[in-house]
Amino acid sequence: MARPPHPNGPKPAQITAGRIGLYAFLFIAALFFLLPLYTMVVTSLKSMDEIRLGQIFALPATLDFSAWATAWSGACMGTVCVGIRSGFWNSVAITLPSVALSVFIGAVNGYALSLWRPRGANLLFGLLMAGGLIPYQIFLYPMVRAMANIDLYNSLAGIILVHVIFGLPLVTLLFRNYFVSVPEELCKAARVDGAGFWRIFFEIMLPIAVPMVVVVSMLQFTGIWNDFLLGLVFAGRDNLPMTVQLNNIVNTTMGERTYNVNMAATILTAIVPLAIYFLSGRWFVRGIAAGAVKG
Repeated sequence: MARPPHPNGPKPAQITAGRIGLYAFLFIAALFFLLPLYTMVVTSLKSMDEIRLGQIFALPATLDFSAWATAWSGACMGTVCVGIRSGFWNSVAITLPSVALSVFIGAVNGYALSLWRPRGANLLFGLLMAGGLIPYQIFLYPMVRAMANIDLYNSLAGIILVHVIFGLPLVTLLFRNYFVSVPEELCKAARVDGAGFWRIFFEIMLPIAVPMVVVVSMLQFTGIWNDFLLGLVFAGRDNLPMTVQLNNIVNTTMGERTYNVNMAATILTAIVPLAIYFLSGRWFVRGIAAGAVKG
């Protein structure tokens, strides 16, 4: 009588040289990426007297969180010492509407280009992809002039609009590849029942695409939150995101260079996207896998 399969899958193969090499590579890769993070964390928890000893990999003798408090509300950017707190709220005000608008518009574009096949859809899709491959720097001067002409330059609405425009090619591509394999009969049946364009989109297509919505939202959130160039050029002095304020803090040369404060400010800038990836990693992997199958 045949033995039933193990509920947790087949028994792992014996350890081979290839498997040892694979684990060694993964361990080295993890060490390569985690070592800088470890250095930043332990440096941010040291006093400047301890940092001057030069033992960058050593654990702090005593935990000192004063650098974190200074980075949040007291770090200097030139002669202004208000910390990175205002940049955090600026980044939130820029990122959330930019992600929501780009994901929604990209989902509608991908839906229209994949299933409804309007005239010129392939040409429009090609132009969108070509635009997404052109470096941002080429667009800066024309975009500055255009934003100035419509009174959106150096404003919160202007930087949100810029992020939405630059995010649309990638978002449209991902949604179009996700929707393209949805059976056309599904939409035809909905139209027979009297459903229109928007009802089919909101009640059928969008619920199907939840994994891709998560993936695209995470990609857009990370890209917009970590952006430096567009925020520096278009946001204006009152709306500078965390990345720009972090650069101003790190490059301030007045007085002593406080490495513990710089490291704490850097971690504070990166902690939000890191937390999102840690908390939503499973959804991200599912969405990527589903998009690969459907694309």
